[in-house]
Amino acid sequence: MTDENTPSNFSDIQARRSPSSSRQRSLWRRAYYAIGMPILQGVISLLFRSYRIEAVIGQDVVDRLINSGTTCAPCYWHQHLILGNLFLRKWITRGFRAGFLISASVDGDVPSRIARSWGAEVVRGSANNTGALVLRDMHGLFRRGISVVSIADGPTGPKAVFKTGVVLMARIANVPMVPIGCAAESAWYLNRWDDFMIPKPFSRIVLAVGEPVTIPPKTPVDAMENYRQQMEDAVKSLCERSKELISR
Repeated sequence: MTDENTPSNFSDIQARRSPSSSRQRSLWRRAYYAIGMPILQGVISLLFRSYRIEAVIGQDVVDRLINSGTTCAPCYWHQHLILGNLFLRKWITRGFRAGFLISASVDGDVPSRIARSWGAEVVRGSANNTGALVLRDMHGLFRRGISVVSIADGPTGPKAVFKTGVVLMARIANVPMVPIGCAAESAWYLNRWDDFMIPKPFSRIVLAVGEPVTIPPKTPVDAMENYRQQMEDAVKSLCERSKELISR
């Protein structure tokens, strides 16, 4: 029991959860995760294995990043979370050191466990509730040589609009941003702000990565818009190229 004058221990995930949320990790929910996690991981693995990768645009860039051990900020749209994570998971199996930002809410517990099972690092929190802590933790991962994935238009949109915060973080951490796009031959789209894409099993897919974009350390803040627009255009272009290739 703590009073209002007792400082929160933000290394504890419970302290990072939004106070407005009534959902807690009850005994029932913990049992549900213990039983459901292996099943969910198996379903995801089967789904990923069913996809037929038609092509990887920019494979030379991927090889260069992994072989050189470059610390970077891979960036893709929230709509493409499934295929983007598939892409990064393949990188991780080749020795790429990746980190993911995942909500501190109860709903984020499962994806955080899955990410860790892949060998990735995880930062728990959100820009709204623990923004300063998130930035501190992300910067700490970058300094350790871990590349933190950025969902460039998330978590609330607008859709396909590259956020300035991603650019500022890359500048502060002095790491290049890496644009990533993709396309699926057949997919379901959820009725939500990002038209979230779930590629159908056995769908042909194309993955694409562009050249890293580096922001010089002394670049003034008022020049960030140029890099933000450059990255937005790059991700959109990679998505279009992927769509064109998959439609042939």
